[in-house]
Amino acid sequence: MFFNTFKKGLVAITAATLLLTGCNTEGNTAANKLQGPIENVPEKFADGQGAKIKVIRKIGGDDHTAQFLDGAKEEGESFGFTVDVFTANGDSAKFHDAINQTINQDYDGVIISHGDDAATVEGVQKLRENGKEVVTFDSIEELVEIDGVTLTSQDDEELASLALDQLVKDFNKEANIVYLWVDGFPPMVRRNNVYKEVLDNNPGINEVERFGVAAADTSVQTQNAVAAMLNKHPKGSIDAIFATWDAFAIGAARALKEAGREEIKIYGIDVSNADLQEISEEGSPWKYTAAVDPKLIGAINLRLIAKKIAGEETPQTFDLEASLIGQEELQQSKEAVNMGNLSEVVKGWGESDAFLEDWMKNLKEHDKK
Repeated sequence: MFFNTFKKGLVAITAATLLLTGCNTEGNTAANKLQGPIENVPEKFADGQGAKIKVIRKIGGDDHTAQFLDGAKEEGESFGFTVDVFTANGDSAKFHDAINQTINQDYDGVIISHGDDAATVEGVQKLRENGKEVVTFDSIEELVEIDGVTLTSQDDEELASLALDQLVKDFNKEANIVYLWVDGFPPMVRRNNVYKEVLDNNPGINEVERFGVAAADTSVQTQNAVAAMLNKHPKGSIDAIFATWDAFAIGAARALKEAGREEIKIYGIDVSNADLQEISEEGSPWKYTAAVDPKLIGAINLRLIAKKIAGEETPQTFDLEASLIGQEELQQSKEAVNMGNLSEVVKGWGESDAFLEDWMKNLKEHDKK
């Protein structure tokens, strides 16, 4: 009897303690919410409830996608937000299904990545009609015609120019090249516009072949396609490959090494840990890649959606600045270069205070408590 009475008292004390301290299965988050209003933040976030965000990306199966999603999730969670992420791995039906499901779910904001068709426009319009804020990345320009939507992009023209200008310079304006590209995606269209302009201005640059496919296994399919292509073109007939996506470049690099055709040089776009490892290897055919930090892209898109939810003004469009990463500078580093320490090799890499407001810093400090 005494034991039962003691046990009941202990449970009551424990329950009261948990209530007072705010502890539950969510850890510190609930405790923070019981600490009262957060000062110097927008009214929407002052009660500590944060916001609920969904990130929906059409393409996937690559490191760039993983880092983009991680960047958005980490930035949002540092504000005390709930961030759910989804990638359709190139499946249009799954992509649009995810958007349509989100229309009637309790999200405050949605980030759409690589929306490239009329159905995306229709889905985003419905999201807005249902009161959800929307930021889109690398998607079709028609989306900015929808009131309140922001379209962000890597500066695709700059990305293509940085890589192609280096190629033209290295080969003194005369080279036979293979073009790895796929149509139908807004960033690819923009990169292709630069490519066409470079070829028009440099008649000594001759396109030998062009192909590409966007799929969950793009690098594998590219490797097979490049291997088959090499059988048609003997050594000395191809000087370089321009790869408009790092998944293309990875596949091409593997095929060149397997065929012993490292004399063909690769100039790519985008970067990841796997890319840096490949470029850094002695004798690797991948010489340069132009890129924007994908993790930073995710973070900036999250900041924009937070500003929208807070009722603050945001631009219709925003381009993220690109950098050129060279094999020589990577190989000169005293330690292996990865996405975490790339800023030590490439000045300003992964750093931007774009749309990082003081109140966001206050949310981050509050969430640390």
